Amino acid sequence: MIETSVKKVRKRDGRVVKFDQEKITGAIFKAAQSVGGSDEALAEKLSDKVVALLEERYDGHSIPSVEEVQDYVEKALIESGHAKTAKAYILYRQKRAELRRAKSLLGVEDDIKLSLNAAKVLEKRYLRKDENGQVIESPKEMFKRVADNIASADSKYGVSEADVKKTEREFYTSMTNLEFMPNSPTLMNAGRELQQLSACFVLPIDDDMESIFDALKSTAIIHKSGGGTGFSFSRLRQAGARVRSTSGVASGPISFMKVFNVATEVIKQGGTRRGANMAILRVDHPDVLDFIVAKEREGSLNNFNISVAITEKFMQAVEKDEDYELIDPKTKKPVTTLNARRVFDLIVTMAWKNGEPGIVFIDRLNKDNPTPELGAIESTNPCGEQPLLPYESCNLGSINLAKMVSYHDGEAKIDYPKLRKTVHMAVHFLDNVIEMNNYPLPQIDKMTRSNRKIGLGVMGFADMLIRLGIPYNGEDAVRTAEEVMKFIHDEGVIMSQELAKARGPFPSFKKSVFKDEPLRRNATITTIAPTGTISIIANASSGVEPLFAISYIRKNILDTGDELIEVNPIFEEIAYKRVFYTDELMRKIAAKGSIQDVKEIPEDVRHVFVTAHDIKPVDHIKMQAAFQRYTDNAVSKTVNFPNYATTKDVEEVYMLAYKLGCKGVTIYRDQSRREQVLNIQTDKKEGECPKCATEG
Repeated sequence: MIETSVKKVRKRDGRVVKFDQEKITGAIFKAAQSVGGSDEALAEKLSDKVVALLEERYDGHSIPSVEEVQDYVEKALIESGHAKTAKAYILYRQKRAELRRAKSLLGVEDDIKLSLNAAKVLEKRYLRKDENGQVIESPKEMFKRVADNIASADSKYGVSEADVKKTEREFYTSMTNLEFMPNSPTLMNAGRELQQLSACFVLPIDDDMESIFDALKSTAIIHKSGGGTGFSFSRLRQAGARVRSTSGVASGPISFMKVFNVATEVIKQGGTRRGANMAILRVDHPDVLDFIVAKEREGSLNNFNISVAITEKFMQAVEKDEDYELIDPKTKKPVTTLNARRVFDLIVTMAWKNGEPGIVFIDRLNKDNPTPELGAIESTNPCGEQPLLPYESCNLGSINLAKMVSYHDGEAKIDYPKLRKTVHMAVHFLDNVIEMNNYPLPQIDKMTRSNRKIGLGVMGFADMLIRLGIPYNGEDAVRTAEEVMKFIHDEGVIMSQELAKARGPFPSFKKSVFKDEPLRRNATITTIAPTGTISIIANASSGVEPLFAISYIRKNILDTGDELIEVNPIFEEIAYKRVFYTDELMRKIAAKGSIQDVKEIPEDVRHVFVTAHDIKPVDHIKMQAAFQRYTDNAVSKTVNFPNYATTKDVEEVYMLAYKLGCKGVTIYRDQSRREQVLNIQTDKKEGECPKCATEG
């Protein structure tokens, strides 16, 4: 590296920054690696030539632009006879230029260098727009808007203006560094007119028309504001039951689910997020068989996820192959019996056929209900990870674990001091969200503030494992999951207790299971959400899921007819470093979906980069159970099955989930639906499971 009079460079956005020759060396070496080169000393020598050319052109007073510096890199490579490296560098520049043009066409001023997928998602759903639909907010400005709004809650507790500003900077830095993301409604609405910040709501439905249609109206209000809704239809009397007031017969829960489904279809046309619902029916409801097969035909109840609420008593009957009783919701008396094993087999068969219904272990949800004096938990949010009381809401946020890895002497380690700091910041953030939220209904305002539930979870877990050199489908991965989640939960409790000392405990604390323990600010602290779109923004793997694909093909957003290769950034980094990256190889991986038998890739890399379909279904459940042990609420996790899986395979997973203490199970067998969100080789929406495409 040589001394130069070129001290600064002008970036594309007009900012003038310090000239850094190491970036030139790195870019040359990366281009050389892509064509088989491995000489770092030569890359440095070539970067010296670039600096010499810049010295000839600039006198130390004028400032070159980034584009001009890159032009001289091309010139140095060509004049030095490195035609292949020059071509690779030119193609890289073209790719980066295309990405910038694509983002520009979206109307997004990308001031954080996000992925194109992130820019597309932000443009479509998150960034402020003018009355003509033009984006008028950059990603940094969005995060600043959110940070300023959420931090301002501190002023309600007598915090000084200087400390509020400090908190604003902490929130802003964590989000712009992609270390923490709140749920989507907070990103969309904080600091804007709507100010509805929650993702998850549960509404009660009693067995009368007034309650049913009050719930329908409330659903419309919530969906319009960007939230998702969960319901238990278990209180509704069964189809054909006598209605005393009219001398008629009841139409049953499924008929009313269809009404909610149609209403959601209408409401979602004008919203920023697709309306999502969860319908739950107890396994001992007389209409349970009709409920289990309600989504057998693809497209039926398309705005609902459905789950059967399984009781411990039912599971015991399944294991003993015994009958169990169906209970009339109105009279609370048995009306008939069914064989538990046959009902269980029907659930398994329907899930094998198209992924639904899921199952929720309802007794376990209530065993961990922190405020049983306030009522029983009957339902969850649309993806099942957030059990809630009627009229309760919860605010979610996720820590990007990929950012919680540091390196010491070349060895990757979990950065626990950084993780502790991030957990404390995130709990503070989410508690502030409760204060700043404009709740869609007064009943929700009252119940949410009474319990102050928050749901802090994670994303980027698969990325973290890769950084640590740990394959997802092994005991080391399960131990890491337990260790990390226990740390997050314990530190979350510590921060909630600190907030309680300064601000007071949640109002229903004396009616909670914690009443004899130290004060805490929040009835629940941890939840594992699927993180749908926020993991796209953070360019992280979704929730606690494995990678879905390592490489995939994306159609060119500029409509030029060609296709672009999208590669997992960690894999791409390693592929360049280990000198096996080629576009041809990345296309081959995109076509196959797995790299386990791709011999061009070193064995140790294949060992770590496992994808969802390289993993046995039972390993998915073991991972879910590991996170559940240290999660207050529940864990959103999809157990992926290959297309050739049998119903016996599904049954094995359900029984293992029951035995390992999971609170629910969602499975999906590849290609069991014609319309499938995730596919190999075609466009991919990372993080969206077939049932949970809206969460995050």
